[in-house]
Amino acid sequence: MRLLLASRSAARRAMLEAAGIPFSTADADLDEEAAKAGLWGAGFDARGVAEELAQLKALSVEAGEGDLVLGSDQTLERGDGTLLGKPASLDEARGQLQSLRGATHRLHSAAVIAERGEAVWWGCETVELTMRAFSEAFLDDYLDREWEQIRWSVGAYRIEGPGAQLFERIEGSHFAILGMPLLPLLAYLRERGLARV
Repeated sequence: MRLLLASRSAARRAMLEAAGIPFSTADADLDEEAAKAGLWGAGFDARGVAEELAQLKALSVEAGEGDLVLGSDQTLERGDGTLLGKPASLDEARGQLQSLRGATHRLHSAAVIAERGEAVWWGCETVELTMRAFSEAFLDDYLDREWEQIRWSVGAYRIEGPGAQLFERIEGSHFAILGMPLLPLLAYLRERGLARV
């Protein structure tokens, strides 16, 4: 039995590697942005979008007999319910961070495991993050230093880097912030014999 990670996320790969889980990567055959827009348009809330995208990724990979495919996705929901995506430009990153400044937002990190073309496990964790009222000077400096690292990050920050300085309070799992509900996932992998009991 193999675990296939249907994600290009370096953070998700690093979490599994650090936890000692053997896995291979597989590209999800999915237009993620189109799928996200379709789910949002169909009335799914931010958590539901993350869960459905994780499932679509897991089901989009053709796997061998006995392989488990892990799909994972994350959505960011502002306090007013608006869904934010990965910033397309430096100006969009600035706008996202300005809209989150001094307010609380939610990150929903979902994972789904598929086996033989069917979802067999689901997990989702929500984290509440409150940004401090940082100055424009801080924001300018942060974007100058971090743009290349955050351009693929929803919300335009990496909590594992200087982005930690953006925050006043965080309630929830650090792993979920990085993009995966790791502890519930590890519990399932132990049940399936892919992690030590």
